[in-house]
Amino acid sequence: MAMRRLRVYSGPDLNQPNVAPREPSSETAVRITLGEVLPLLADAVVSNRTWLTDFKDDEISISSDLHDVLMAYRHFRRPVA
Repeated sequence: MAMRRLRVYSGPDLNQPNVAPREPSSETAVRITLGEVLPLLADAVVSNRTWLTDFKDDEISISSDLHDVLMAYRHFRRPVA
């Protein structure tokens, strides 16, 4: 029986001439409803998933009315004692 070897992926091999680092673009953007993503993010926060820190500086686009509601919520919420 052949032995299986575990390999760790550490990203693309930048020494190859045809491989270039990818930059985020509108081509890689995905549209998803807040109802689909919110439960997943909430679970990840509650579970303290470390991969969330990989995306902490990423920008997202939200509608202006959602932004207004979030800013009002931030202003009026009571601090936890």
